[in-house]
Amino acid sequence: MPFSVVLFDLDGTLIDTNHLIVSSFQHTFREKLGREVDAEEIHQYFGEPLITTMERYSQERAGELTDFYRTFNVANHDFLIRQFDGVLEALTALKAADIKLGIVTSKFHEMARRGLRVSRLEEFFDTVVGMDETEQHKPDAEPALLALRRLGVAPGHDVLMVGDSRFDILCGKNAGLKTAAVAWSVTGRESLTGSGPDFWIQRPADLVPLVLGK
Repeated sequence: MPFSVVLFDLDGTLIDTNHLIVSSFQHTFREKLGREVDAEEIHQYFGEPLITTMERYSQERAGELTDFYRTFNVANHDFLIRQFDGVLEALTALKAADIKLGIVTSKFHEMARRGLRVSRLEEFFDTVVGMDETEQHKPDAEPALLALRRLGVAPGHDVLMVGDSRFDILCGKNAGLKTAAVAWSVTGRESLTGSGPDFWIQRPADLVPLVLGK
């Protein structure tokens, strides 16, 4: 089935921010709550809004924890992220085939743009929807639907949503889109399988024949 539009999650899907995110959470919990939290525990919350994760650890101090996290994250962002191998080549092929590409992320818009610039990927995307641009967030359909409105495209099965967490897959499904989970997700295949993606992508190069129907 060929697709005309592909919407991507950003962190953990196109750029490797896993170490940055885990380090930011661990630093925050250690300094503010006196807690040591292992990476595996943090991984299960990848993809949901930051404030939601912080509320899991302290309803009363969630705002404070979020601000502290962001300060550390911004300070360390540019030298702790990188492209996943093969992403640049896959996006180049899709863009050459005139596929419309968008980002739907739980990051704030400006930080998403910054991540794309540092990773040399910004030029490929026709729109970027950040968490600060919608009232509802993944897994709700609203962020994906906003991206499609900006692209001038109606939701349907010719649109593919690609992500590394169950929140991405459910967002796509709730918007009436086809969905694909990436095998390089640190959240674990079992978690993603439970959300019912339509496709699995073992490596970025596999995305090209899937989208183009070849």
